[in-house]
Amino acid sequence: MANKGQTKLKVIDALDHPHGGRILRLRLLEGSVPTVKGLRGASLLAVGPRGQERQVKVLGFPVTGGKISDGRIRDTGRVDIHVEEEGEGVPIDLTWVVRPN
Repeated sequence: MANKGQTKLKVIDALDHPHGGRILRLRLLEGSVPTVKGLRGASLLAVGPRGQERQVKVLGFPVTGGKISDGRIRDTGRVDIHVEEEGEGVPIDLTWVVRPN
């Protein structure tokens, strides 16, 4: 994802995906708007409210929120992603902040 370290997204909803991984609904907090191409397959760092960290890899985009596009992300400031959390630890949940690695 372009602008590493500048873009920050807040988790506004998180749930387990029925076939593995988690679905994260994100809202842009600051920085440049991410693109579909930049997010697809990206490695991201999620930081919890108590400082805990989790690495995640973007597997794709769930269609529950509608078809994903750069324009939709730009207009709404929101994006849903399907991720796989790497390693062990606390699952990513509400109020976590996600940023590019």
